[in-house]
Parts: sequence; structure tokens; C-alpha cells
Amino acid sequence: MAKDKKVEQITDMEVDFAQWFTDVCTKAELVDYSGVKGLFILRPYGYAIWENIMNELDARFKKTGHQNVSMPLLIPESLLQKEKDHVEGFAPECAWVTHGGSEELGERLCIRPTSETLFCDHWHNVVHSWRDLPMLYNQWCSVLRWEKTTRPFLRGREFLWQEGHTLHATAEEAIAETEQQLETYADLCENVLAMPVVRGCKTDKEKFAGAERTYTIECMMHDHKALQSGTSHYFGDGFARAFDISFSDKENKLAYPHQTSWGLSTRIIGGIIMTHGDNSGLVLPPRIAPIQVVVLPIAQHKEGVIEKAQELVDRLKAEGLRVKGDFSEQSAGWKFAEYEMKGIPLRVEIGPKDIEAGHCVAVRRDNGEKITVPLAELEATVPKLLDAVQAGMYEKAKKNLSEHTYTATTVEEVKAIAEGEGGFIKTMWCGGLDCELAMKEKAGVTSRCLPLEQEKLGDVCPCCGKKADKMVVWGVAY
Repeated sequence: MAKDKKVEQITDMEVDFAQWFTDVCTKAELVDYSGVKGLFILRPYGYAIWENIMNELDARFKKTGHQNVSMPLLIPESLLQKEKDHVEGFAPECAWVTHGGSEELGERLCIRPTSETLFCDHWHNVVHSWRDLPMLYNQWCSVLRWEKTTRPFLRGREFLWQEGHTLHATAEEAIAETEQQLETYADLCENVLAMPVVRGCKTDKEKFAGAERTYTIECMMHDHKALQSGTSHYFGDGFARAFDISFSDKENKLAYPHQTSWGLSTRIIGGIIMTHGDNSGLVLPPRIAPIQVVVLPIAQHKEGVIEKAQELVDRLKAEGLRVKGDFSEQSAGWKFAEYEMKGIPLRVEIGPKDIEAGHCVAVRRDNGEKITVPLAELEATVPKLLDAVQAGMYEKAKKNLSEHTYTATTVEEVKAIAEGEGGFIKTMWCGGLDCELAMKEKAGVTSRCLPLEQEKLGDVCPCCGKKADKMVVWGVAY
């Protein structure tokens, strides 16, 4: 019955990966479509995943001294124009407010695509001395970018995110902050979301508008495409000069502070789906799953079964786990399919024979393994099983990354890999823009990053044959 439901509701990923992804988003009740293209409704189950990610990140930010703030939704056009590179980078995606009520505004207002200019305008007014630094701010909000092609989570016009913005007295402090936040994102992905990452820097072509340096974590999806999953940017003092933010340093000399910004959005939920999901639906890492364990009574019409199942729910909740018991009149097969679809990491079944034998049966969502658990050992065993699911999911994703990361020495080799199974392709690179563009044109891949852990794969650029001292990872990206 569970198989029938899967076939009915979800396109197999091997048949149409894009349709499979959309099916999972809607059938697992993560999102719904609104009346405006590209603006998605994040349903309670989808929002609960985001809440757990928020809680994990917020705790990490506060541990390193960051404070949450809230900036306005609207940016005056004149303010946005102060940083030329920044505004040019976002101009095609900006949405504008031109009327307030029935009156035309004297100046257009941009609905924030990001908030660097708002923070700079504020800092211009409040930063005066080295004693005011560093400014370590973060805000949780939504932003609007008028994307032409939209997909749930991956490419929405409005999406939820956090955007960190910090100001520092020196370049060294700002760069350290940028690298620290990249590692915060990497830690979240690897240790909470079970998603292995490649840490690196973007090329000049791919870096954030207005940044001197952009750091990124790149994750490999099940279909071997790349997902940029979190970015951290070092701006130098360019924004400070543009917005006239200055301070008196310890020697009472006028100086310009150095700035960073960093962000991670609900796009990461799309990454979780495409990293771990299967043809039965979601597979959620226990550490962010809204429901970690579902308890199902088997043959619940028989005396004592529902009561015993409720007892198991209560015992596991007392251990601090997120647990649900389903005592509805739906069939067991329907429930199996439903909670597989929603990716709940562990299913616990108990029926009359189990009660008589003094045990229950736990089923892992990640691999389908069934484990008989003595009732007396429930509290000790279930957390260990959840840890095993978490570790198993990470190892499976790491294996996918490892087995589909290749080394190439020619453009033809890169193209053959990209057009085959795909994956991450490592080559040397001369650093030239012409070669970066040629790789996209001839092989259909873009630069994902210059890995922080560099390898010497040779000394020749595959595009131009000139000397190359940088290793770059190429891939097809979402």
C-alpha cells in the first residue's frame, strides 16, 4: 500500500528529478503556491524545519557575540545608489514601490533585496570611535528579488533568511569574522543537516556585488549538481567610504571601518530535500526534523494497544525528543507511507504481539532497517538510533560527494564528465576571466569555488595552456 501511494504521488527522481523535487515540496506539505508567481506559502511543516535551523544558527551567532536587529523593509533609491557596484549587481532583481496610497512618491523605494545599504546608513549615525566597534549584527527577515524563473525553495522571489552585517576596526578582524561565519555555516550543514560541504572562495566573476572577497560552501545534490548553500562576504572599507562611515582610532586618527555580511536562506531546505530525499519523499536529519519519532499502534482496535502506544509517546517526550503518536483510524499502510513522505527519521510500531513479547519495533527512515527494541530499554535505545540515522545520512551524502568528484586536465574531459553523470570537477586555472567564460561556453559548467584546501593537480590551465597556480572546482549549479 505504501508503494502504491508513492507511485501515485511522487515522480521517481530517476525519471524527472525536477518534478520529483516539486512533488516532494507539495506532497510533504512543505509549501503551497500563492496568487503571485514566485511567492510561495511556507506551510507549518516547512516552517517548522526552518524554525529548527533558525534556532541552531541563532544560538551559534549569539555565542560569538552577535545581536539580532531589525532594519526597514524599504530602501530609498538615493541610498541604494551610493555603492555603484552593489546597486548594479542587484538592479535587474529590484522591485520598486512608487505610490503610497493614491499618491505618487517623490522618490522610488526599493523593497530590500539585501540590507547592506540600510546598515551603512545606520552606522554612519552611530559609529564615532574605536570604542563603538565591532558592530556585530544579524537580522532574520524576508527579502524580495524579482527572479524570472522560480522554483520552491531554490529560486523564490521572496524568501526567508538571516543576514549578518558586521563592522570592524581593521581588515584582519573583518576577514577573521568572514571566515568564522563561513565555518558556522559549514558546521550547521555537516553536523546538523548531514550535508558535507566544499569550503572555498568565489572567483571575481562570481563574488557578491560590492565585495572584495566572497567565501562559499558548496554542497552536492543527489543528481550531482551543486547548490551554493551559504556565503560570507568581506567588503573592505568600500561601503564605509561610500557612506562616509568613519571613526577615531586608538591614536585619535580618522579611519574607515571594514565591513562583512553573510547569509543563509530557506534555500537550504531545498538542499536538504535534494541531498537526502528518495522516491518515497523526504528524509530528514534527526537534528532538525520537526518530528523525530512517530509512534504507530498496530491493530489499535485491540484492547490496550492505544494506551501502550501513548505510554511510549509520553516516555520519549520526557527524554526531550520531538514525538508524535498517530491514533487516527487510517490504515497502518497509509500511515507508513504518510510518515515516510514527511521524512520522519524513526518510526516506532507496537501491536498486541509486541506488547506480549515486551518490545516494540523501530524502523529507520534513511535505510528501512527494522530494530527490535525491548520496552525496558526504550529511552536508552531510541536516542542512539537517531544518532545512527544522523551519522548514516551524512556518510551516504559524503559518499555521493566523494564518488562524483573528479580531476580533469582538459576542457574536453570536463565536458565529458558534466554531460555524463555530472559532479564536481577539479582543474587547475590560470585565473583569467576569458578561460572561466570559455569553460562555461565549451563545457557547460561554472566555477563553484577556489577550495580553501588547494591541491596541485599540475601547472597548466586546461583552457589556455598557460601557467596555472590555482585549483578550481567546476560544476552545474542550481
